[in-house]
Amino acid sequence: MNETLIDLQSRLAFQEAGIDELTRTVVRQQQEIDGLQADLKHLAGLLRELNSAFVDPAAAEPPPPHY
Repeated sequence: MNETLIDLQSRLAFQEAGIDELTRTVVRQQQEIDGLQADLKHLAGLLRELNSAFVDPAAAEPPPPHY
């Protein structure tokens, strides 16, 4: 009986260590995802700015009256 109890306690300690490691991994991955989402949002804003900067201004002008 004592051996079984020691075995169960050992398994529990091992599982707790595994759960702690998984928790740290999930937290680190979430932080990385958050950073990547912020980068993507920033890049999307830059892309919108670039698209509006490269709009052909002549295309928006009406043709002169002699055409």
